[in-house]
Amino acid sequence: MKNYPRVLMILGILFALHGAAFAQQFPNGDPIPAWFNSYEPTAIQKLGKAYRLSDYGIVNDSTLLQTEKIQQVIDQAAKTGGVVIVPKGTYLSGSLFFKPKTHLHLEEGAVLKGSDDISNFALLQTRIEGQTVKYFAALVNADRVDGFTVSGKGTLDGNGLRYWKAFWLRRGFNPACTNMDEMRPRILYVSNSNHVQISGIRLKNSPFWTTHFYKCNYLKMSDLHISAPAKPVKAPSSDAIDLDVCNHVWIKDSYLSVNDDAIALKGGKGPKANLDKDNGANYNIIIENNTFGFCHSALTCGSESIHSYNVIFRNNTLDKARKLLQLKMRPDTPQEYEHILIENVKGTTNSLLFVKPWNQFFDLKGEQGIKKSYAQHITLKNIDLQCDILFDVVNSDQYELRDFQFENFNVQAKQGTIHKEYIKDFKLKNVRVNGQLIQ
Repeated sequence: MKNYPRVLMILGILFALHGAAFAQQFPNGDPIPAWFNSYEPTAIQKLGKAYRLSDYGIVNDSTLLQTEKIQQVIDQAAKTGGVVIVPKGTYLSGSLFFKPKTHLHLEEGAVLKGSDDISNFALLQTRIEGQTVKYFAALVNADRVDGFTVSGKGTLDGNGLRYWKAFWLRRGFNPACTNMDEMRPRILYVSNSNHVQISGIRLKNSPFWTTHFYKCNYLKMSDLHISAPAKPVKAPSSDAIDLDVCNHVWIKDSYLSVNDDAIALKGGKGPKANLDKDNGANYNIIIENNTFGFCHSALTCGSESIHSYNVIFRNNTLDKARKLLQLKMRPDTPQEYEHILIENVKGTTNSLLFVKPWNQFFDLKGEQGIKKSYAQHITLKNIDLQCDILFDVVNSDQYELRDFQFENFNVQAKQGTIHKEYIKDFKLKNVRVNGQLIQ
């Protein structure tokens, strides 16, 4: 019975996979609300009058900018409440602003395509990279729009190639330029809104972050396909989903593959970020039944984050993601990442756990001494992965790591060493690396 331990582990994983859907608590012991177990597809017929773009003189033409006409339809829909429907075809636009009682539906074959001229996007006070500043609006914007939905089988196309080329050209002659120095819009930005649902659609080729949610509570994202290329031209900073001061978020049944982090938890940066009312924590987040193609990390805490907790990442598949879990530890920002559960994960990755100082654009704003960060109560269990580096962690006095647990690992790794001494109260339970049990 040489394979007896492996059989037991496989049975344990199958049991965990079956039982995960019935978990009743977040990692800190708080009950998981019933909201996370109830999903209803968006029924546009229940959302008010249908405002079909083609009924308002808006034509299928990928070269004709029609921002003003589309915005007029949105404004008209706001008067009575209703759904702006993009029919089959390609419609070119700059920044659009959805209002209370309005929704967006993209029919199969419909493409709402962003302009590749930044002057077609409004310059306004917005949230970007952990700060509230004047920057460019996204292609689709919705602020203070409770109940907002985006649905259908169509596509939001960021049309990013021209922006990507300009970014890399600028970075070539000025390596110190920031991500914001090359002016680029996002595809979808939703802020200060509750009970938001994004479902069914494709989002691709974003010039900057693909979707960004700021101060959104009760957000459901389902059956999405989000992509941006790593070659032949890299799509820089094309994060699939950025959660920024959000709570009660459910991301499921989606495919994410971008040239940056797939899901990033943000919330503020700087030595006094925790005192700024615009900043805050991300919490009560469940990410399940997704597939992660190429990306810099499937789940990242940071780089602009002060507190993230009660995060469950389960029943997901990695397909060449560079990292499973990345903790970006900024020495210029007080950070705390805690009560994170990663379970039932299979596939391939470069680094399973990645924890290192994150010094990009380091700025203490005149203060002396670093801001120490903390990561604690983090569990990875039922992990069946092939990776290059299992424990990609730097031991640093810039942060403190404690109360980590690895449980039920079946990992093939080129570098399988685990430095238990880097983490206080680090527990290993049934961890097998390259077939060997690690104590």
